[in-house]
Amino acid sequence: MEIRGQPFLVTGAGSGLGAATAQALLDRGALVAMLDLQAASLAPLVQAHPSHTLALEADVSDPQAMQQALEKLRERFEGLRGVIHCAGVAHAARVFGRQGPHPLEEFEQVVRVNLTGTFNVMRLSVPVMAQMDPLEDGERGVIVNTASCAAFEGQIGQVAYAASKAGVVGMTLPAARELARFGIRVVAIAPGTFETPMMAHMPRQVRQSLLEQTPFPPRFGQPEEFAQLALHVITNRMLNGCTLRLDGALRMGPK
Repeated sequence: MEIRGQPFLVTGAGSGLGAATAQALLDRGALVAMLDLQAASLAPLVQAHPSHTLALEADVSDPQAMQQALEKLRERFEGLRGVIHCAGVAHAARVFGRQGPHPLEEFEQVVRVNLTGTFNVMRLSVPVMAQMDPLEDGERGVIVNTASCAAFEGQIGQVAYAASKAGVVGMTLPAARELARFGIRVVAIAPGTFETPMMAHMPRQVRQSLLEQTPFPPRFGQPEEFAQLALHVITNRMLNGCTLRLDGALRMGPK
């Protein structure tokens, strides 16, 4: 898919992977609707690219808020070609720890944002994409969701986070199979350890342990590297129904 001039939605665009992806799309001449829980965080990109951006504030797991956001997007850009879904939360708690059993409401919150939120954005974006004129090979759109290497090697204390990201991986192929009739592709990217605000809030010993487990390059990934892969997924039509690991060969240990 050609990126220039096409409308895209980037969730979690206020920082980290989402902000880098929104910037990369703008650098390629795209029209970018940027969504975050705090719209104020989107101001720098909007000010730098006023004619190519739209700032949206919504909780990705809120059906009504997301529907309203997509209506604003359709009104501004007259359609949607791609979604890069980066919104998510991290969480750490043991199934049974010093404070007792894992609080159920915390587990439900992580799943609600990371998994239900991903599905909510996808299900509401598809009707907009499906109305677009077909491009080469009949392609109408592409959805890039964010999983995690924790979906495959979740560590102790990551039961909620790992479960939510494994769900993102699990729905990638069936969604791609179903949406093929509309010419819409679905791909997930599973990052390893990236230098994002989420990672910055982790304890120093956790950061160091993850860094030591990354074979090469022996560092945290940069958000711009995630954005590079997201843009490649958009432009390479043969990428569909798969999860792409982006982790420097990291295979996380138990803790």
